[in-house]
Amino acid sequence: MNVGSNRIGIEVFVMLFFRALSFLPLSWLHALGAGLGWLTWALSPTYRRHLSENLTLALGETEARRIRSAAIAQAGRQFMELPKIWLRPLGEVAGRVVKITGWELAERAMREGTGILYLTPHLGCFEIISLYLSTHAPLTVMYRPPKRRWMQALIETGRIRDSLKIAAADLAGVRTLLKALRKGEAVGMLPDQAPKEGEGRWLRYFGKPAYTMTLAARLSESGATVLMVWAERLPGGEGFHLHVQAPGQALVGATEARAQQINHEIESLIRQCPAQYLWGYNRYKRPAGAEPPPAADDNAA
Repeated sequence: MNVGSNRIGIEVFVMLFFRALSFLPLSWLHALGAGLGWLTWALSPTYRRHLSENLTLALGETEARRIRSAAIAQAGRQFMELPKIWLRPLGEVAGRVVKITGWELAERAMREGTGILYLTPHLGCFEIISLYLSTHAPLTVMYRPPKRRWMQALIETGRIRDSLKIAAADLAGVRTLLKALRKGEAVGMLPDQAPKEGEGRWLRYFGKPAYTMTLAARLSESGATVLMVWAERLPGGEGFHLHVQAPGQALVGATEARAQQINHEIESLIRQCPAQYLWGYNRYKRPAGAEPPPAADDNAA
């Protein structure tokens, strides 16, 4: 059997497995996910190191110890809820958003018609947000193709819907996002995703230099309304609470200043529910080919 046949076989198996999981109650998936989170913690020294270091850096040693167990379980829940989010009918998925705070901000922005830039960090159930938003108005979201090619079909099945389009993280994708904003539509992205070399700047993130994307900041210069959005995972598989918030301060200034402010806005969101952030994500990695981070004194606030 050749490599292509192997890849197709893996794609089919993963799709069927995820499809079967999608029929389980959300509470069961979250219970399984908590176990998966602890299994990952036990088997991966690298994951343990990133999670512990990032938690302590952001919250301090005492608070990090207090929420570490919850953060480990929540990370597993985030993965195990994906079949339910990606592979169930859109109406059913949107119905799992059982509470919304700040929706009037989105409604006002839609009436103004100047476009909306939704910024969603790796907090809570970030995968449900674009699906829910697309039930109210057309939405284009940026995504980075997965390293494992067998995940591509699954991601496209889960994310592409009638009013939801995806744009690859490349020049053509950026043009697609700008075109949508000019039409007064909404776009979304994960602003805390580590960019490739040449696509970011070393900026402060919880007090430490992190290679930060500048695209979100550049899109904010279009005149679109910027809204921070995250979906809180409710206990017992009860669903999700969607939080829509305006930035604490209007994004102003040059691109780099805006990007730094976006980092601060993300920090504020994370502090609202730190246990549901993906602390194991290697946010401080240095992209291949990028210059080293500046010395601490050069990056101080």
